[in-house]
Amino acid sequence: MADGSKTAPGGKTETDGQRGQWTQATPAGYMPGFGNDFETEALPGALPVGQNSPQRTAYGLYAEQLSGSPFTAPRGTNERSWLYRIRPSVQHAQKFSKTALPHWKTAPATGEHDRPIGQLRWSPLPIPGEKLTFLTGMRTMTTSGDVNTQAGMAAHVYLVTQSMESDYFYNADGEFLIVPQQGRLRFFTEFGRIDVEPGEICVIPRGVKFKVELMDGPARGYVCENYGAKFTLPDRGPIGANCLANARDFKTPMAAFEDREETSRLTVKWCGTFNVAEIGHSPLDVVAWHGNYAPYKYDLRHFAPVGAIAFDHPDPSIFTVLTAPSETAGTANVDFVIFPERWAVAEHTFRPPWYHMNIMSEFMGLIYGVYDAKPEGFLPGGISLHNCMLPHGPDKAAYDHATKGELKPVKLTNTLAFMFETRFPQHLTRFAAEHESLQENYADCWTPLEKTFTGET
Repeated sequence: MADGSKTAPGGKTETDGQRGQWTQATPAGYMPGFGNDFETEALPGALPVGQNSPQRTAYGLYAEQLSGSPFTAPRGTNERSWLYRIRPSVQHAQKFSKTALPHWKTAPATGEHDRPIGQLRWSPLPIPGEKLTFLTGMRTMTTSGDVNTQAGMAAHVYLVTQSMESDYFYNADGEFLIVPQQGRLRFFTEFGRIDVEPGEICVIPRGVKFKVELMDGPARGYVCENYGAKFTLPDRGPIGANCLANARDFKTPMAAFEDREETSRLTVKWCGTFNVAEIGHSPLDVVAWHGNYAPYKYDLRHFAPVGAIAFDHPDPSIFTVLTAPSETAGTANVDFVIFPERWAVAEHTFRPPWYHMNIMSEFMGLIYGVYDAKPEGFLPGGISLHNCMLPHGPDKAAYDHATKGELKPVKLTNTLAFMFETRFPQHLTRFAAEHESLQENYADCWTPLEKTFTGET
């Protein structure tokens, strides 16, 4: 599909297109005021000019608004897009029946096991040989908060061996932040296609329909299902106008559509329940759209880190890519933080993350390479969980290297770790508590830390 088009069943053509130069986007709601609207069309003239819902639309399309915020939200946080589609969504979502995805859990999901608290780590979850789509291959590791109050999140691992052919999905419970770790995926959304690979992320807002296709074999990765306020860019404060994630590097897709007349299934997640409707066509039939509520992707290798250049260690918050704010200023519903390639140059200091206890709960994954604070046992595709007020920090090997090595400038290369950090406790699912990849001896990594106190300066 290098030319952006292919023939769909029935001789119809599925195309990509654009109008204007709005092929890049900031996360919706970040930049206040007009100028944050993006527009794209797959057929020329599909977008009306000067109004959103004219009496007669081009090509016989239906005008439909998708709202990601209340109508009366302030301009800077008002999120909506106008979709010009072959059929209105009311024909995509009729006569639902219940279905089950037993490994996909939703908060509150407590009491699933009787495991005591503790610092936890998992080896990479193996990709099974069975046929699993993005939906059936979702494995929930933790949940936090309460989906019914639109607060908190769930952390999942996806294991995918099969594309979604005639299956489609949308999530009414929250937005997805997808972090690929192995294998490329194509997210074909109502707004167009987004291809992502390890080292990139994709965000799909609440209510956006999509399907997921494999691009080069089985795939594994992480998902943050954010029940709260949408992800946006964090304030930089004294850092100023540049560094961290820059708005220009976030990209929205160009319009693309399917005009397929064949039996399909649309699954909807709503308050933790799964509901499926059989429809006679593809719901990915948006020929043109404009607005500021749309899926987007970001290449994590474009993140511009900052750090200490004299002494002492900055807080890990300087690595925040996206934040989903809460009603409490400075306390996130979810922060998405990465630990990318970077220079370490600070003198007379302990360079790795120090030993600490935190009010936030930290779900961490490794995309590739070696994480400097855990050189042993934390593998690409693995997970660690350090919940609220449970102490953690470098293992013995990392501590010895940091305290005994010569502090010359060094570049940390071939490394990319991330963290889903939330103000809520993260509760283990039974799947996570009982999975064979759980490293029962993880806490032993701190046992060799001997007493070195002498009582002398």
